[in-house]
This record gives sequence, structure tokens and C-alpha cells, in this order.
Amino acid sequence: MRRISSKEVAELVKRLSIEANLYAPIDLEESLRGAEALEASPYGLAVLQDLLENIKLAQDEKMPLCQDCGMAVVFVDWGQEAVLVDGSLQESIDEGVSRAYVEGYLRKSVVNDPLYDRKNTGDNTPAIVHLRLVQGSEVEITVVPKGMGSENASALAMLSPADGEEGVVNFVTSVIAQKGQNACPPLIIGVGIGGNFESAPLLAKRSLLRPIGSRNEDPRYARLEERLLGEVNGLGLGPGGYGGKITALDVHVEYMPTHIAGLPVAVNVSCNALRHAVGRL
Repeated sequence: MRRISSKEVAELVKRLSIEANLYAPIDLEESLRGAEALEASPYGLAVLQDLLENIKLAQDEKMPLCQDCGMAVVFVDWGQEAVLVDGSLQESIDEGVSRAYVEGYLRKSVVNDPLYDRKNTGDNTPAIVHLRLVQGSEVEITVVPKGMGSENASALAMLSPADGEEGVVNFVTSVIAQKGQNACPPLIIGVGIGGNFESAPLLAKRSLLRPIGSRNEDPRYARLEERLLGEVNGLGLGPGGYGGKITALDVHVEYMPTHIAGLPVAVNVSCNALRHAVGRL
């Protein structure tokens, strides 16, 4: 049995938290450059050029891509032949997040009570942790600093099976039409279909981590991704919400089995930054 110390986990989480806030993923930058070549609106084009300049400045100056450094969402794929020693997983991850946000001068945005006290915790903890046991002894950690502007544009619908594909398309496009301009487009949109009330949103969020431009292995869902991308871009919200061709850079759809009486559909929206970083132990 492989032994992994809590200090190793904390150190990796710290590094990934800082990297995710400072450095844009390569596929995102490439996608923005592709959008720059396609966008016809002068206002939309100016937004895309500003975003690309912002990516370079953040990298060169070692400054956050956005002032909203997000809540720390952490996906952990833990090999079942490895054991954590010297602490709990939540404590280890929170230590890494705390050190990153304090020592890295990242904005702390977490409050202890959502409704009444709303007192800032001071170090952006606790993190939201999603643990999945996998084969082997390797541990993969993905840190996703998720801003609330895009989270506020996300939604869940418990559709009827009779609603079918048209119901899914109508729901997704209506969500973006109503809230997309407030989520800093161009967007990356994650759609989770199936499961139940709790699992569809997680599917949607995980789908955001796929490379931009990738397609679902099932050709039916791949066609749905293409259709949704066309429908969303047809809304004309454009970069920054100023109008244009490119409202979304991509739409990713993931699915899982569900109940005979249900068709849960979740939409998780990412802003143009799509911050995340992956590391392994």
C-alpha cells in the first residue's frame, strides 16, 4: 500500500491553486484566438483582444486572470491502493487552499454563513471537494477556482422524458439567453443529463474540464453538443455581452443512467477564463 502524506497533498493543492488563477489553459487561449478570427462585431472583437492581452499580462506579471479568484472546487481521483497519512483529505486540501490564497495574494471570497452572518473566512476555505476512488496507487487532483458570476448563470431542470432532445435544447438555450450575458462571455457550457437532482450538476461541472473542441464519444451526444453550440451562438449575445457571433467557445455534454420517470438536465456555465490546473502524486 502506497503512503501519501497530508503535506504532499497540501503542497500540490497550493501550487495548483496559484497556477490555475494565474495561467490560462493552452486550449482556452487557442480557442480565443480562433474566435478572434471569426468574430465580426467590432465590440466583440475588442473584447476578445482584451482577453488575450489579459492572459499575457497575467502570465508575465504573475497576477490573477480575474479579480474574482473563485471558490476552490477540487476534484480528487484517489487510487485505492494509496492511503493518506498524517491528516484528513479535507484538512489537507484546505491547508493548501489557505496557503495559496494567503501567500499568493489571491482574493478571498468565501463567507462562513450564506444567509445571516456572511463573515469572510479569511483564507478562501473550506474547499468544495469531490472524491472519486479509482484503480491503482496514483492520485490526480484538479483545482478549479470557480467564480460566482458564472455559477449564478447556471441552472437545473427536472424535465419529463417526453420532453426529449427538444426539451433539453430549449432549456439550455433559455438559461444562456436569460443569464449568459452576466457570466462574462464567451462562455464554456457544461451540460449534465441523467442521474438525479444531485448528480446532473456534478456531471455538468466535470464536463467543463474536457479540452475545448473535444466531442462526446457517443455520436448522438456529439451531435447534440454541436447543435447546442450553434443554438447558443445564434442568440447573438457575443463576447462580453456586446453582441456578436461568439457567445460560447464550446458546449460539453455528459450523460449517465437515470430513472424511468426522469430527465434531469443541468447547465454549469464557465466564464471565458475556465481556470483549472491538474497535478498528480
